[in-house]
Order: sequence, then C-alpha cells, then structure tokens
Amino acid sequence: MKQSPLKLLLVAALVALPSAAYAQKKDAKDDKAGAKTEKPAKAEPEESGVPGGPPVASGGLTDGDTGPQSFICEANPEACQVPKLIKDFSEKELKDSQVYAVQQIYALRRHRVEISPYWSATLNDQFVGHPGPGLAINYYVTNVLAVGVNFNYYQPFNSDAEFNKLNRESTRLAVPITEYQFGANLNFTYVPLYGKFAGFGDFIFHWDGYVVGGIGAMSTRPIAVVDAENRNFQWKTKVAFNAGVGLRVFINRWMSAFLEVRDYVYNEQLEATSVARPYVGGATAGTAKDSKTWIGESSLTNAVQAQFGISIFLPFSWTYKLPK
Repeated sequence: MKQSPLKLLLVAALVALPSAAYAQKKDAKDDKAGAKTEKPAKAEPEESGVPGGPPVASGGLTDGDTGPQSFICEANPEACQVPKLIKDFSEKELKDSQVYAVQQIYALRRHRVEISPYWSATLNDQFVGHPGPGLAINYYVTNVLAVGVNFNYYQPFNSDAEFNKLNRESTRLAVPITEYQFGANLNFTYVPLYGKFAGFGDFIFHWDGYVVGGIGAMSTRPIAVVDAENRNFQWKTKVAFNAGVGLRVFINRWMSAFLEVRDYVYNEQLEATSVARPYVGGATAGTAKDSKTWIGESSLTNAVQAQFGISIFLPFSWTYKLPK
C-alpha cells in the first residue's frame, strides 16, 4: 500500500516531539545538579601577621595541609614560626585553673582567737621614753568584730632623755616627767578594710585595716627631778582610755605582722616645781620631806605609742560555710 509524503512527515513529527521534550528536561536536571556540586573558589591568602613571613590562608595550616604554604615552611622554617610574645603567652602556666570574680576571704577571723606579742615605743614624749613589751589577746565574735585585752609592761625600760638631764644640770630648770609601770586595757576591735597586693614576684599579700578602742588602767609615778634628794614617789593606778588604728599583713592563713598606733589618755599627777619652805618659827623644819607638798597640778596626758609585732590565729585552719 503506497503512503503519501505528507502523511509520512506528520507521523515523523509526532514521534520526534516526545524525544525532544525528554532531552530538554534531562538537560535542565543536569544543570541544576551541577550548580549544587560546584565547589567555591579558593579564598585569597591573607597576611599572616608574622614580620617578614609569607601570606597564610585565613583558615591557617593544619598538620594535614600539603598546599604551597607547606612547601614554603619546609624551605624557610623561621618564616612560619609563631612570634615569641604569642608563644610565651600561650605557654604560660596558670597556677589556678579556675578564676572567680568574687573570691573567698583568705583568712577568716570569725570564732578565732588572736594572740599578739608586740613591742611598743613612745612617739610624742621628747623628755622620757616608755618602750616595752606587750601582749594582746582578742576573740572575734564575727569576722569583723572582736573583744579582747592587752597588757603593756614598762617599768625596767623607762629612759630619761639625755638632753633633758643635761638641761637640768646646766640651767637648773626642770620639766616634770613621769615613768610607767604597766598598762592593762579591755578593748573592742572593728575591721572595716580588707584587701591584697602583689609583691616578691607572684606572691599575693592579704591585709586588713582596723580600729581599736577601750578602757583600762595605767600605773605611773612622777620622776623626782626638782628635789630628787627628798622626794620619792609611789606607783599609783589611774583610769585610762585608749583609741588607735592598725594595719595587719598576713604571712599565711594563721600568722600576720601588724603595726598600730594607739593613744592612751589618762589624768597624770605631776611633780611640784617648787620646794616647800619651813613654817615660821622653824617648828616644822622638815617640810620639804612632807609628801603632801611633792605633788603639783594634774594634767591630761596623751601617751601615743607605736606597737608592732606578730599575730597568731587559733585554730590554724577552718571550714568555709559556703563553697566557692
């Protein structure tokens, strides 16, 4: 059977249309897949920051890198070394692996007993010195408040100034002076300041500042300088008040060194600057030996002293109420 040419062309077109659509769809899928798998361009190298060194990729080299940078490092190792400043900082070991913004108090004082032997020296008396040893014992009711006692012993250490002695001998002028036997006081201590500072390399010193005050007794007597041949004074005890400030530096958690300045205030009876004469008629020719004529005026006396020593806290250790 013979087919017409027009009919054959129509059949061929119908067969070709599905094939062309399938090919176009396949090309579109291939283009989309290629866009997803295309690798990004390699980043341009950045400056390494090493003086005189080659550029390094922004990501840096790892042990597995085998790019051009690795060949440069093999040819010139010094160019790839980390600067010494950065290396030293990275290799520095921290003594404490954890650092707390608010740290616990280095040495707690609450419910501890402080025993403080010290030596005292006079600060405001240019005519006679009253140095001597002392001992203070305090019990801390809270971490900042303590009640305690202190005792000063002066008797064998009183010293008359050499200038004062020479002045009396040359001019026959005398300034009444006194000597101390002992002092005992009941005190209250308040610690409002606490801190720390660095010294001797990496060692940290902890310190606190405190104020102290109390009431007690002072045993004193005048030194006979106006009429030393006839006068001989006895020890008398007077009421004394004291107030002062101090600074304490901790050597460890149970021992510290301290320095305080304290003013002991009491009412002193001074030697009379005149010698009594015999009564008219000579009935009492020994008036100069009458002890009632030896005492002159009373004077409010400030005995300012510097006291420095060490403090030992008992018990030596404690347990914090709250963890870090």
